[in-house]
Amino acid sequence: MAKGKYSQYMEVGNFSAEIILKNLPFVLFLGFLATIYIANAHYSEKKIREIQKLQNDLKELRWHYMSLKSEAMYKSKRSEVAKTVEEAKLKQSKQKPKKIIVSRNR
Repeated sequence: MAKGKYSQYMEVGNFSAEIILKNLPFVLFLGFLATIYIANAHYSEKKIREIQKLQNDLKELRWHYMSLKSEAMYKSKRSEVAKTVEEAKLKQSKQKPKKIIVSRNR
């Protein structure tokens, strides 16, 4: 049997400890890979939650935009504009609008 740091494990007859000690760098490498795998899983789950939150925010903003757009379309109707300007004591003109023609001769 080999003498040295790990001789106590070999004297007991623990064969699996001998295999692990011989392959310690590989075992540490596997532990490192497992740590990276776990960290990557946490990172990706965090990003997925962030993407879902942003998608919900986008839906909410889109609904808000559509409601503001429909409200603006409703308020820009001729009858609604007439009601609004009536408060300022303005009245709708009875005459036809005049067309202005601009010639582009240089």
